[in-house]
Amino acid sequence: MFNKEELRQKIFDIDGRGYKSYKSIEGAYNFTNYILFIDHVQSDPFAPPSRLRVRVGQHRAGFPLELFKTRERRIALEDFITRQFGQAITEITKGNRGIGKSGLVAVDRCGQEVLERTSMVVNKEFVEARLVVGLPARGRSVLAKEAIAIFFEELPRIIEKSLIYESLNKIKLREHVELVEDQCYLRGQLAERGLVSFVGNGSILPRESGISDHPLLKDRVIPFQSPPELEISIELPNRGVVFGMGITRGITLIVGGGYHGKSTLLRAIERGVYNHIPGDGRELVITVEDAVKIRAEDGRSVEKTDISGFINNLPFGQDTREFTTENASGSTSQAANIVEALEIGTNLLLLDEDTSATNFMIRDGRMQQLVAKENEPITPFIDRVKELFENMGVSTILVVGGSGDYFAVSDRVIVMENYRPRDVTEQAKRIAGQNKDNRRVEIQSPYTEVTARSPQPKSFYLGDRDKVRVKSITEILYGKVLINLQYVEQLVDPGQTNAIAEIIRYGQKKYMDGQTSLKKIIEKVLFDIENEGLDIISPYKGQHPGDYALPRKYEIAAAVNRYRRLQIKQKE
Repeated sequence: MFNKEELRQKIFDIDGRGYKSYKSIEGAYNFTNYILFIDHVQSDPFAPPSRLRVRVGQHRAGFPLELFKTRERRIALEDFITRQFGQAITEITKGNRGIGKSGLVAVDRCGQEVLERTSMVVNKEFVEARLVVGLPARGRSVLAKEAIAIFFEELPRIIEKSLIYESLNKIKLREHVELVEDQCYLRGQLAERGLVSFVGNGSILPRESGISDHPLLKDRVIPFQSPPELEISIELPNRGVVFGMGITRGITLIVGGGYHGKSTLLRAIERGVYNHIPGDGRELVITVEDAVKIRAEDGRSVEKTDISGFINNLPFGQDTREFTTENASGSTSQAANIVEALEIGTNLLLLDEDTSATNFMIRDGRMQQLVAKENEPITPFIDRVKELFENMGVSTILVVGGSGDYFAVSDRVIVMENYRPRDVTEQAKRIAGQNKDNRRVEIQSPYTEVTARSPQPKSFYLGDRDKVRVKSITEILYGKVLINLQYVEQLVDPGQTNAIAEIIRYGQKKYMDGQTSLKKIIEKVLFDIENEGLDIISPYKGQHPGDYALPRKYEIAAAVNRYRRLQIKQKE
């Protein structure tokens, strides 16, 4: 290990030389109060920035053990420190110091959710921040003075402001950690109480805009208040007793007029699979962790998925037990999305009529009279939804604005009026009983199981020049094939997409043997991550990437299933 003065001298020695001279500063440097690791130096000012770590021993950092004594608390603490580190960068760094990425100092950006990340590591020995730095250059020449300013002026101030316990707001830090602990506890209580979701009283569900996930605060906002019939209380470890609406297992409808908050409630519930930061408004909107949002997705590819429980007897004898297409329709894509979620293990489906294929959701009595069943390949979701719960234990929460036929198959009906929920189950059941039509149930055979599928490793082989690259939160370039995740609505953070890309590559190398099911492969990778940390999926050993966030198994599977070169073997 070098000392900091040796780093200073190395940088001065390469002043004005070609950019590749920066490679000479790779290594570890003792700055007395912390260690700086320069793990990887970029090859060009316009290339991805250099990867660094700063490690502060706990004798200096001083974080109490109680703040990270459990996995939940550790994740919350690391999340809080990452946010503080990012804020310190914004306040302290000068910014641009030359061409390209020169002068950039950045750490993984956190959104409204608290996720397990690689950006920060906290343990009994040290606190370690993983960051990127754009090493300064003019043209292709080293700017030593500017580099010295980053390493010896800005970085020490950032560290002092964010990685030292005594420098932080202890009240906000404890609130952050204890809130995440409460959210995890509440989610663990759902199954014991027969619930799939809890929406706390006082929650702020509307978002700032269609492109912002921050809470809407400026305009008149109506805090959520549970209907008396659905209100329950849960005592949390830190916050104490909280009250809110409990949504029980089974089939729940959310109904109401347009712009009254139906979809807003469902979007909050779908994000309730994650923990949220204080002030988000959805801190006490908690959903079982295996809930999956389902929608129609015209144009997606599907590979050997058994959708025959929903779609059968297609024209020209196309087999839907191994349905394959490069360009799925609204109904076939929605059927595939449901079956693929069931294959991975979901116990809660979330659907919104607005983003569903109408012919997949319902076929009314008049249409049944006009178009005979033998000429209609679709078994609509309304005829399967109760069966999914009774035969497979899969609940559904469904937003409905135009089809009262679902009243007859529901267990609970909640109407939203001016963002206020009311329990109208009895009224809906009475209406269903008084207005019976001649609609017939179109089930031809029971739906009781899902066929497992095994991805074939050869479909994921990369050539010598092929790379895996993340273009955006919704796009992964795997070799030359673009994986489009635009409609995977519970993917919330670019770090998750970064991790998914590497999880696919890691899983292909280690666990894809042509026989192991997709579900098992993903579970094995997540087991490795749980035991070894997210670093294990990185192909760049020794660089300790700081831009991964832990995805759920459902979003990993969604990426695999949307890979257009995917080859599948169905398991018998």
